[in-house]
Amino acid sequence: MKLMLLMAGMLVTGTICAEPPVGVEKLAGEGPGKNWARTAAGERAQWLSYAGGEGPGKGKRIVLIAADQEYRSEQSMPMMAKILSTHHGFDCAVLFGVNEKGEVDPTMPVYPEKGKEFREHHIPGLELLEGADFVVFFPRLLTLPMGEREMIVKYIDSGRPFMSLRTGNHGFHGALPYKIGGKQVDWGNDVLGGSFMGHHGNWHADSTRGNVVPEQKDHPILRGVKDIWGNSDVYRTYPEGKKLPEGCTALVWGQPLLGRQPGDAPNPELEPLPVAWYKLWKTSGGKDARVFQSTMGSGHDLLNPGLRRMIINAIYWGLGMEAAIDGERSVEVVGKYEPLESGFDYEAMGVVPKPVAAYR
Repeated sequence: MKLMLLMAGMLVTGTICAEPPVGVEKLAGEGPGKNWARTAAGERAQWLSYAGGEGPGKGKRIVLIAADQEYRSEQSMPMMAKILSTHHGFDCAVLFGVNEKGEVDPTMPVYPEKGKEFREHHIPGLELLEGADFVVFFPRLLTLPMGEREMIVKYIDSGRPFMSLRTGNHGFHGALPYKIGGKQVDWGNDVLGGSFMGHHGNWHADSTRGNVVPEQKDHPILRGVKDIWGNSDVYRTYPEGKKLPEGCTALVWGQPLLGRQPGDAPNPELEPLPVAWYKLWKTSGGKDARVFQSTMGSGHDLLNPGLRRMIINAIYWGLGMEAAIDGERSVEVVGKYEPLESGFDYEAMGVVPKPVAAYR
């Protein structure tokens, strides 16, 4: 009996089961594979959960994956989850990339370092994808255990909607085990419609003004969206002289600016490139999944309410809830949000491994 209780206690920290163990409460769901759990175990919790309030999203479940090393997704994804749950009614869970101690660790290497043991990355809670209605992907160059990759593939091949933010389009260094018709599927180029090919502007020196494509101004994703700006630079996702792949529809073009303030002048030497688009992904079973990608999305970019609104609108669109998109519904930050700077100089920026609870 003691052994059984001990095993149940271990499950509190991350495994989904048919009935939540002691100390865990149900979160808007029922039935095997549909049971989301929220733990009151404090620092032992391996993900964050936010129960939805009243709003159009009531009863819908969103998973946000925060697992990059550069753009502070560990801070921005909990912030977005609070907005989605408080102002829009969605049940949200934020999953993190963690180290061997179970700490959220944006400092983990993505490539082997000479003389050091390379450790695979790990995202506890990916079992939640089984019951999710929408997923926000924000990883970067991860090498995950095969079982975790398979859970991700199962979701993206299910026909359910998802989006990628910023580094999400080069989110996996270890290829996903995903083939259709015997051909390996490329996550960035095939599924999302474009992967990172380089910084179009000057890395951590430029900023980006988002200009709505005039022909798309009435698209539901752009309802109420205005004044998009972020202090990250523009990504190139296709070769010079080319364009977005067939089936991708650009919504916003990113104009590189000559500085890192919203009022700075456009860089006359750099053409605008798409920074937000939508498409359909044809799964192995022939289903059409709604997909949205924004190459903007750093922690500081998401201080911009126009960008937040576009991302939230895209979630509604992905779920087929266009009629519920209200350009006046609040996208204001809930509580305090003070993202650290982007980059890899972790010591100077104060980026250190922390328990999951530190990001609530």
